[in-house]
Amino acid sequence: MVLVTRQAPDFTAAAVLGNGEIVDNFNLAQFIKGQPAVIFFWPMDFTFVCPSEIIAFDHRFKEFESRGVKVIGVSIDSEFVHNAWRNTPVEKGGIGQVQFPIVADIRHAIAQAYGIEHPEAGVALRASFLIDKNGVVRHQIVNDLPIGRNVDEMIRTVDALQFHEQHGEVCPAQWEKGKEGMQGSPDGVAKYLSKNASAL
Repeated sequence: MVLVTRQAPDFTAAAVLGNGEIVDNFNLAQFIKGQPAVIFFWPMDFTFVCPSEIIAFDHRFKEFESRGVKVIGVSIDSEFVHNAWRNTPVEKGGIGQVQFPIVADIRHAIAQAYGIEHPEAGVALRASFLIDKNGVVRHQIVNDLPIGRNVDEMIRTVDALQFHEQHGEVCPAQWEKGKEGMQGSPDGVAKYLSKNASAL
């Protein structure tokens, strides 16, 4: 399922918040309140690739925060399993005190709403969604279970969306923060490529 250009499915579920509090009624729309957000899914707690991804998001939490972007993690485990994983040291396979909410999708309803439930394994695929301040999905990436994500690419995508929102220009291939954009017109394309095509 491609959710890009569509409203992000809202949900209410139990979660462990970034301060360690367990709540029964975490609501996505209330939490983001008109701010951009990244919601990411992983298959299951206490597994293998998953902690590396969650820790990578946590290490870049301040970078997302500095851009005004909320971060939310989701898997099919209960809030109690999430809590136990947060309280397990990294050197013992845990994730430590991550700074963002971890949502419990024990009925798989959220994974199904986002279209990323594995057809045989019944867990979430490694999916990430960038939601803009209007609640619209602007970017999604879905990896199969053995393939970990590059969290820096999500930060680059956040930067690209914010550049477009601020300047109205589009972001060509290999665009990174600090590079020039492109006017979305035939003249804009010609001007950009005449200067930059060899570096693409």
